Amino acid sequence: MHKLNVLILGPASFISTLDELKPFLKFNALSKNINENYNIILFHIDALKDKKQKELIENNNYIKICAGETSGTLKNFDGYLNLPATLKEINLIVENSAVKKKFNKNSSIEIKNYFLNKNERKLSQLDNFITLTEKEVQLLELLLNIKRPISKDKILSTVWNYSTDADTHTVETHIYRLRKKIADKFMDNNFIYNNKDGYYL
Repeated sequence: MHKLNVLILGPASFISTLDELKPFLKFNALSKNINENYNIILFHIDALKDKKQKELIENNNYIKICAGETSGTLKNFDGYLNLPATLKEINLIVENSAVKKKFNKNSSIEIKNYFLNKNERKLSQLDNFITLTEKEVQLLELLLNIKRPISKDKILSTVWNYSTDADTHTVETHIYRLRKKIADKFMDNNFIYNNKDGYYL
């Protein structure tokens, strides 16, 4: 696995300390050239006082780790490193933040103008959400991945594996309930369509 590239921002003392630790870090600490390719920004809380550094931190989608004595009081970053910190703690926060971000990315799917969180089984739009069953999540994934109408039999075999409790109305019942949940919460009556070939988004 290649090393993560981490941009270091903050006062000179913070940057020089991490420069000295470079041989022991499990990531590439970049502090000289902010135009280099990086995955993560590790910044001292004092960097937020500098207008240019604050803009760089706030105006991108990279993983952001805040370091400082009061960093835990800030809530809009991916990780927090309380200072002073051990070498092990520094390496761990960078690795854990990267893994967590990757996990969250893989578990969240955009469907139309909604987000489906597979782990929490929630379909959300802005601050509203509905809780889904496991079968509803599988059904939505199937409809999203196949870009054409899917027959009732195909849905039955893929989602229910022709299980013994899957009678002829299983698909219709689940889709009816899912449509109702979405209509009741989001006032959206056009989430799942159907025609003679089957169901689609």
